[in-house]
Amino acid sequence: MNNVALKSSTGNKIANRAVISETLLELGRKDKNILVLTSDSRGSAALVPFGKELPDQIVEVGIAEQNIVGIAAGLAHSGKKPFVASPACFLSMRSIEQIKVDVAYSQTNVKLIGISGGVSYGALGMSHHSLQDIAVTRAIPGLHVMMPADRHESKKMIEALINYPYPVYVRIGRNPVEDSYLSEQYDFEIGKATTMKDGKDITLIATGETVRVALDAAKLLEDMGVHARVLNMHTIKPLDEDAIIKAASETGKIITLEEHSIFGGLGAAVAEVVSQHHPVPMKILGIPDEPAVTGKTAEVFQHYGISAENVSTIAMSILKRG
Repeated sequence: MNNVALKSSTGNKIANRAVISETLLELGRKDKNILVLTSDSRGSAALVPFGKELPDQIVEVGIAEQNIVGIAAGLAHSGKKPFVASPACFLSMRSIEQIKVDVAYSQTNVKLIGISGGVSYGALGMSHHSLQDIAVTRAIPGLHVMMPADRHESKKMIEALINYPYPVYVRIGRNPVEDSYLSEQYDFEIGKATTMKDGKDITLIATGETVRVALDAAKLLEDMGVHARVLNMHTIKPLDEDAIIKAASETGKIITLEEHSIFGGLGAAVAEVVSQHHPVPMKILGIPDEPAVTGKTAEVFQHYGISAENVSTIAMSILKRG
């Protein structure tokens, strides 16, 4: 389990997709086997600069998500390192059969980047929200699942994935994300949770863009005399079970936060570990079993209580119950 100093809120916001594109371009200049595949989504994925500079290393498939996965699998079998960038809502649903068989079952070295994930498509509603993708992908044998918190982690994650031998589904949002890390000067390891803040009273476990919410909630709790541990579970599969068991044992209470359905996502994964190894009171905070309301990400988060204020209120309620 890695430890890192947390970053206070600064207002500095850069979209993870932009950083991923820049990182792939930087790496692609050095390694001609790195290929990017898009489904009429190079603009959405911020890959226009990549395509202009490295036109022989980008494949435009068009709006054909099932085809893009099959083509990527074939390229991987040919020794290439394909990165698929396609909207998460379509990539994780329309092409799930190809992901299961062509990528995971065949163990092809394909990296699937689900862009504009969660509720970041906003007003386009349920057809464009991807709030079931983690539940689906993490249930597929052989497929690893990850979500970066900010620009620093996005860069480190892509760099780590270049030579990572397993197929991976990475989900990112669309909008600028406030920093959670001080800088890139920290140890990132796939499959190992990062301790953003240590604490003994309760543990907040978050992933993706909810890491910033957990950090802000921990600050509010600290002002109330509560020391909350914050774990960034950037890798949902393979899951850092040791970090979860340690948190359950040492803090006795857990809240999970995620931009996903309360069923089958991070909260469910954590609960599976806790219930079998060290049962403690838990609260899974996410999107309830309904079509999510439409609006900007911050508005949707606020509607469903994925906010620092609500998390701190829930934490205090759990602590009062003992």
